[in-house]
Amino acid sequence: MRQVIVRYKVKPDRAQENERLVRAVYDELEHSAPAGLRYATFKLEDGISFVHLASIETDDGHNPLRDVDAFKRFQANFGERQDEPAVTTELREIGSYRLFDK
Repeated sequence: MRQVIVRYKVKPDRAQENERLVRAVYDELEHSAPAGLRYATFKLEDGISFVHLASIETDDGHNPLRDVDAFKRFQANFGERQDEPAVTTELREIGSYRLFDK
């Protein structure tokens, strides 16, 4: 199992586009329901900073998100939307309480 957090800022005039692309990823995830993935995205108070949390729980370590067409579209012009580069950090869980439970 692997947990990752990704944080980045987009250009102010691209924030709505970024949010629309993120929502499309979740729409597709609802339909495809890939096993071995827990995923959440948050927009911070400034309206231009985004945080993605992912828990990859596949036996072979493959990230199912990479197979989602909407995620591929999200990544296609990501660099053009960015105002600050994305920072990806591997997490080591110490504890959690129903973080991804619904």
